[in-house]
Amino acid sequence: MNSFANSLVVRDCILHGGDYSPEQWEPEDWRRDIALLKQSGGNVLSAGIFAWARLEPREGQYEFAWFDAFMDLAEREGLQISLSTPTASAPLWMGHRYPEILRVAEDGERFAPGMRVNSCYTSPIWREKTTAINRELSRRYGRRKNIVWWHVSNEYCFHCFCELCQAAFRNWLQARYGSLEVLNRRWNTAFWSHTYMDWSEIIAPGGKREISCEALWVDWKRFSTEQTADFMRHEIAALRSEGSTLPVTTNFMAAHEPLNYWKFAPSLDFVSLDSYPLYHDRRDNPITAAATSFHFDMLRTFKGGLPWVLMESSPGSANWMPVMKPKRPGVHRMECLQAVSHGADAVLYFQVKKSRGGREKLHGAVIDHTESADSRVFRDVKEVGDLLAKLRPVLGATIQAEAAVIYDWENRWAIDACCGPRREGKDYLETCQAHYRALWQQGIAADVVSSEADFSGYRLVIAPMLYMIRPGVAEALESFVQAGGCLIGTYWSGIVDETDLVFRGGYPGPLRQLFGIRSEEIDALYDDEENEVIAEPGLLPDQTRYRAVTFCDLIHAESASVLARYGRDFYAGDPALTVNTFGEGEAYYIAARTGDDFLTAFYTALASRTGLRRPITGALPKGVTVRERGNLLFVFNYDREPHTVEVLPEDLRDFLSGEPCTGRLSLPPYGVRIFEKLPS
Repeated sequence: MNSFANSLVVRDCILHGGDYSPEQWEPEDWRRDIALLKQSGGNVLSAGIFAWARLEPREGQYEFAWFDAFMDLAEREGLQISLSTPTASAPLWMGHRYPEILRVAEDGERFAPGMRVNSCYTSPIWREKTTAINRELSRRYGRRKNIVWWHVSNEYCFHCFCELCQAAFRNWLQARYGSLEVLNRRWNTAFWSHTYMDWSEIIAPGGKREISCEALWVDWKRFSTEQTADFMRHEIAALRSEGSTLPVTTNFMAAHEPLNYWKFAPSLDFVSLDSYPLYHDRRDNPITAAATSFHFDMLRTFKGGLPWVLMESSPGSANWMPVMKPKRPGVHRMECLQAVSHGADAVLYFQVKKSRGGREKLHGAVIDHTESADSRVFRDVKEVGDLLAKLRPVLGATIQAEAAVIYDWENRWAIDACCGPRREGKDYLETCQAHYRALWQQGIAADVVSSEADFSGYRLVIAPMLYMIRPGVAEALESFVQAGGCLIGTYWSGIVDETDLVFRGGYPGPLRQLFGIRSEEIDALYDDEENEVIAEPGLLPDQTRYRAVTFCDLIHAESASVLARYGRDFYAGDPALTVNTFGEGEAYYIAARTGDDFLTAFYTALASRTGLRRPITGALPKGVTVRERGNLLFVFNYDREPHTVEVLPEDLRDFLSGEPCTGRLSLPPYGVRIFEKLPS
């Protein structure tokens, strides 16, 4: 594979630009738009994403002359091109001529031609047509010097329930389980007398079909992921068949629930992300900021910490948001620097220019309908472009994290499918983000990893709600703690194995010895109900009381020591927080879902206990955090109120002005300051 990091270092710049649709405009528009993009500090265009109907207006009839002219113009103007395969949106003629390529919904009805991402990845005809267009693109443009990478499709997703996909799912299950006898045992299909007697009896879950077998739900999601990843590899193979060696990527959608992105990453040269945080001048902006950083730090780990690309962001308001709020002054600069500080070596937008019509005609863009540089959004983009041109020192720089939070797609699917302990409010993703946020607020870098990751390089690993324990995971966590690591677990952990069979012998299953506790039952609280957790001497301030909501795990301390107890209900006095010494390390178990006050106090104490490195040792105001990348320190205020940082290290100088740091820093709303570490 190609090294994306190296390719950008050679170019000696952070790429800045975005999606442009030359098929919607005339050549005179291209020239004017490119001039405006360059004026804003842009140096790269994404092209071809939705151009299939223009490239192949009739079956087998390719028209590339117009695209050649556009590519030649971009090259003369010194612009790099992110060249996309157009497979996210099939031309209408194809859907009418070959209805088999269209998706089938959960209710069994086939979609009509049109829409986006409306094709069946299993269809042989669809694969044939995508191979043909990709090979044509690769043959024609795969060796152009100004093509920086291949962008394969756009925002892959999988929602097809056609007979081709159902048959492929059965074949996948046969390969996974070998026999119906094994499948029936692993799925516990004796429940409700739903034992399968023939492979043809298995149908995908949902709608009015089978809903009682939770293992079926999880395996359908696994299959859907693998079928989509296989189609992505099919697209890449078509590009490679013509000899192109350009790096390949595709754009992920944060923690998009239907697909496990860990399965895609090995086939890509680098990874890309679409990010549209709702920084809408509200009190929850710091929560939004931490969730956005969570997604960035997850993406960063997909390729072992290598730099990544912010493939889509909006320079203005996004049309799909419930309320299209304009970005407040400073927010765009803050968003872009947030991505760069978390490892992005490119900042791109959807879109460079607003369309005249269609669903996204009001979506934010560098160039709005005035088609001029006279707009606040354009000036914001230019400010970012000028700043990115100065940030060459971070190019290729990686981020070293001593902590990790486990976020696992298969675990999420299993939790969501489980009929209990509550129908709503299980909130696995939000729980992982809450634990991450407690480190983020302290400026502590954390990776977001799969449960199958290598934990050996970390001091602290957090595993919230690890309901599903797949083979090897418990052993890896035991080895991590035994070697001196610190592990955090929570309620609703160690319940089922990889096929959703409950562990016999009590919860938390194979983690019971590691945590030194036994879970007897769990109290699921109503939304207007709460308990309290009361600290005992040892880690948190003695007798401090914290709210407990949603879930209260009723546990017995076996070999573990008790650090806090419940304050109310029939289980008042029972353990709510424990620690167990295991080998050279420690395993903590948080039995209740708590608020940020508990998590902040807990992780502040643990950061000190485990020696986690912090760029700034003093307390940071809420919404203010710091991030190191390379030799630069970024200080962010994600709050709508101004804040002051009191204990900034004095061995820093302002990266832009060169002035020395005075040790005290005032930040306006959405303010960002960048500092350079002085040589010791």
